[in-house]
Amino acid sequence: MPLVADYKTFTDARSHLKEVFDATARGRTVTVQRDGQLSAVMPVDRLRTYFSRTVSPRVRVTREDGRTIALMDGRPFVSEGTDVNGALADLALSLREYAEDWDDRLESAPNHAGNWALVQLIKLSTDEQLLEWLERGGE
Repeated sequence: MPLVADYKTFTDARSHLKEVFDATARGRTVTVQRDGQLSAVMPVDRLRTYFSRTVSPRVRVTREDGRTIALMDGRPFVSEGTDVNGALADLALSLREYAEDWDDRLESAPNHAGNWALVQLIKLSTDEQLLEWLERGGE
């Protein structure tokens, strides 16, 4: 059974924008079709929570020559600091820069295509949420 749009046109969704946002405020996902493409409008907090539970940071922290190293296993992110908090803060900054680069030019690169969910998590997270995700290893 094909997906059915809540709003079959962008114009219809635009004329009912208040209802669209009221529905998402209640936690509902609303779909809108435009030029044959179906898109979803949903609460950011629910989407962010989903990504934080399903995207694993796989952070490993080690000490080397008086420095604390934080790296993400299987991903090209390594940061360092004088302690764990400093290394994770530097890692979070690296992730923010990566998300910007991903939007600008890395999105279509084959070796970065698998990082879509990670980038969305970074973009939807506050600095505090991103650090908590790194520290707790996801959920």
